[in-house]
Amino acid sequence: MGRLDNKVAIVTGAAQGMGAAHAKRFVEEGAKVVLTDLKEDLGSALAAELGENAIFVKHNVASEADWANVIQKAEETFGPVHILVNNAGISVNNSLLSMTLDEYRRIVDINQVSVFLGMKAVVPSMKQAGNGSIINVSSINGLVGGAIGYTDTKFAVRGMTKAAAMELSRQDIRVNSVHPGVIATPMIQQEDSKAAIEEFSKFIPLQRVAQPEEVTNLVLFLASDESSYSTGSEFVADGGLTAQ
Repeated sequence: MGRLDNKVAIVTGAAQGMGAAHAKRFVEEGAKVVLTDLKEDLGSALAAELGENAIFVKHNVASEADWANVIQKAEETFGPVHILVNNAGISVNNSLLSMTLDEYRRIVDINQVSVFLGMKAVVPSMKQAGNGSIINVSSINGLVGGAIGYTDTKFAVRGMTKAAAMELSRQDIRVNSVHPGVIATPMIQQEDSKAAIEEFSKFIPLQRVAQPEEVTNLVLFLASDESSYSTGSEFVADGGLTAQ
């Protein structure tokens, strides 16, 4: 028996990094998974690797029409949706004074507006399913300060999670946020940030960067019925960074 048997899940930003790790584990645990991303080649290849219980849908998470298409494809292929992991996000290393309004709005669209659109789109399907679990991937920068734009949106995700949890609780739809610290994903392994991340990891109490699968374990718990009494809460996986 898998921990997600008979459940249908959507994972955004699933072509690589944490999203890919979540999708793989979900399938292993018995879920039928819709992987979404703009990276069509990577996403399609991963879905093919995962077999008949996974499909890929190209998806701009800031597009309401794209969200409607994802829900439609999920229901047509697998049935009503039980789990949504709002994982897609970007980080831009720019200062307050150098960031343009267009750059700022792009971060807001991808990191924040996408979460609103995803929750709004999936709720009718979760009502059909009879229950649901929404996991919004924030960051430790949704708890403490960090880069402008990124921090703002990750704090917003934390707030939206609490508001949605209050509204949806009577419909047996749970909403929680996950707050990863420094994770070994393509986002932090870019050449312009790789050296800085390696130096920063020395100050993490556990003295290392986490692997995506370590966050997946937490996301899996929240997606499963094991977390049936958890909603509106923050779950942190940061190696002790915010405990200092």
